[in-house]
Amino acid sequence: MPRYGLIDSQSVKTIYASEARGFDGGKKVKGRKRHIITDTMGNILAVKVHAANIHDTVAGIGPARRAYEQYPTLKKFCGDEGYRATFEVDVYWEFVLDVDISERIKPTFEVLPKRWIVERTFAWLGNYRRLSKDYEISIESAETMVIIANLFSILRSIA
Repeated sequence: MPRYGLIDSQSVKTIYASEARGFDGGKKVKGRKRHIITDTMGNILAVKVHAANIHDTVAGIGPARRAYEQYPTLKKFCGDEGYRATFEVDVYWEFVLDVDISERIKPTFEVLPKRWIVERTFAWLGNYRRLSKDYEISIESAETMVIIANLFSILRSIA
């Protein structure tokens, strides 16, 4: 049972006039945002897809709630600097859990301990054509496609 959840988000362009679309000002992407929570092995515990204009600190509690409902053994969450403040407070008040925030040491690219696991999972998901952009019209089918792609990567690793 997982005890540590790693959270991150990815902004992707949408192709059609989808249910929820927005503009992510930081990434300059019009589309949706995918939030995933993984365990320390990179297995996805929860997925949440929403409009890209909702900030990580506000939207992060949704996948955290899903992960904690399915895996009450979680003791801590870990996020990047985008999950500071509101997300930390929400997680503490709702689950009485702490959030480890990984801070950048230098302004250049650097692999952060534990954070590379969730980034690696996004890289694995990028190998699937249906996830290169968000082709799905409904949010539920977009979340399902992420889960299916994760299952394919797990099955490929054990075969």
